[in-house]
Amino acid sequence: MRTALVFGGSGQIGAALLARLAAHGWVAWAVSRQAQPPRAGVTWLRGDLERTEGLPLHVDAIFSCGPLDHFARWHAAHLVESARVVAFGSTSVAVKQDSADAGERDVAARLHAGEAQLFAAAAARGSAATVLRPTLVYGAGRDATLARIVALARRWHGFVLPRGACGLRQPVHVDDLAAAALAAVDAPATHGQAYALPGGETLPYREMVARVLAALRPAPRLFEVPAPLFAALLLAARASGRLGGFGDAALARLRADLVFDDAPARRDFGYAPRPFRPDAAMFSAS
Repeated sequence: MRTALVFGGSGQIGAALLARLAAHGWVAWAVSRQAQPPRAGVTWLRGDLERTEGLPLHVDAIFSCGPLDHFARWHAAHLVESARVVAFGSTSVAVKQDSADAGERDVAARLHAGEAQLFAAAAARGSAATVLRPTLVYGAGRDATLARIVALARRWHGFVLPRGACGLRQPVHVDDLAAAALAAVDAPATHGQAYALPGGETLPYREMVARVLAALRPAPRLFEVPAPLFAALLLAARASGRLGGFGDAALARLRADLVFDDAPARRDFGYAPRPFRPDAAMFSAS
């Protein structure tokens, strides 16, 4: 029986990963700040990356489904023995490194530093680390992009985009990410490597949003307006506090192609993400 330690087990990717681990006969310790309902094959530990009581001394694999930079610091300082470490990062390490927004550049810098620290600590201990970089995550109703669009569209009975929001996207389902983490554990080619994990379909931003809205009942309308009008609406939404976190850099990216190559992941551990076929249940938090 194989054992795992999972950080971020109560998050959207972590929950899917715990289900996959249990289905494959693993026994897991999972860390969460809040009390969690019992789950077969899982021992919940209360805590976080700063302090957790009851950590095992040895596991077959450690999985991190939370902030990469925090986990990298934990891994460098703690002595839970494990031959394998699989940690989720983000394609933001590349997308936001040259952003006009200082906060976004800081996110990219922290991701880059976290990856470097993780690989260095693993090498020093004689273990093998792998970093997985998802694109735009969906499927559990808890993401910060598509689930947020759904919430706004339901509230407003429609959703507004600027004309020309045709930058390409590759949304990836949480369960495909969980499957990737489990597959990477047993793939020697992944040792010391980082992989982009895009979804199985590349489509324009406008089409991605249109498919999401079409999956809802009743289906909210998608309105496309001239860029100056959208900018004015965005300014008003920010002023009212209803649209925090969507800055000018994010607006500019609506026209930018954020496309990543999944060929290395397919080659090294059989990554096979699904096409983007959303349904309403994917945007309802469980």
